[in-house]
Amino acid sequence: MPLAMNREVFITCAVTGSGGTQDKSPHVPRSPAQIAESAIAAAKAGAAVVHCHVRDPESGKPSRDPALYRELTERIRDSATDVVLNLTAGMGGDLLFDGTENMNRMSPRSDMAGAAARVAHVVECRPEICTLDCGTMNFAEADYVMVNTPGMLRDMASRMIAAGVRIEIEAFDTGHLWFAKQLASEGTIPDPVLVQLCMGVPWGAPDDLNTFLAMVNNVPADWHWSAFSIGRNQMAYAAAAVLAGGNVRVGLEDNLWLDKGVLATNAQLVERAASIIINMGARLLTPAEVRAKLKLEKRAPLAK
Repeated sequence: MPLAMNREVFITCAVTGSGGTQDKSPHVPRSPAQIAESAIAAAKAGAAVVHCHVRDPESGKPSRDPALYRELTERIRDSATDVVLNLTAGMGGDLLFDGTENMNRMSPRSDMAGAAARVAHVVECRPEICTLDCGTMNFAEADYVMVNTPGMLRDMASRMIAAGVRIEIEAFDTGHLWFAKQLASEGTIPDPVLVQLCMGVPWGAPDDLNTFLAMVNNVPADWHWSAFSIGRNQMAYAAAAVLAGGNVRVGLEDNLWLDKGVLATNAQLVERAASIIINMGARLLTPAEVRAKLKLEKRAPLAK
């Protein structure tokens, strides 16, 4: 593919995620107040978009409690810092089994919910963007299956659109892009289409450059896209995404480290990515510019 570097880049900060990282770094935020504080700091450091999950404030375990999302949303919108809010809708499709001889019933450790429950917080909080994981996939963490059937994805997408929320497709492999293109062709996902290329997540697309370029080459030319890799390759992928024509995602959801032996904050990761982007000769887009590009509606604070 010819080099088509992106000269106007927006950074998304994935603030906390839903992985089991809460006890691996003191900087992984747990409560809505902590998540909002970290998101706001990331925005001040140069992130135009913050992608947020919520966690149980006590245990730090992932949650999909709408009340926690509402508090988080209120805190970010009530702040004096402008940032585009992107909420996950990936929870509620976690299928686990109790060993390989009990495959006829799911484990009680599973978290399986219907479409209405999976998007309840999106409908209530109405973020500018929410995510849609466009496929089913084996996850290495806890040996579970992330379940997203075609019917479920169509149902969730229709509810997101009815709420006036822009969908960010999460593509963990080329087949997810294939199905996303089908949804876009049906009009289930309307223009402008936004996709996040999720690289290096076991067992999705590995983060070697050949696979990355295969993913990039499967993104339609008129779509907007961003990319990330997890762990030590996070910053390398900031550069790779810009060189390949895309935007950048960093944050503690994907990587806990700033340097070897040095735990990062979200703001530090954004600052490092911003430095890479600017030194490559590109410009960082503001939240207002991202709204114009993606045709987003800035939301007022939620009614108390």
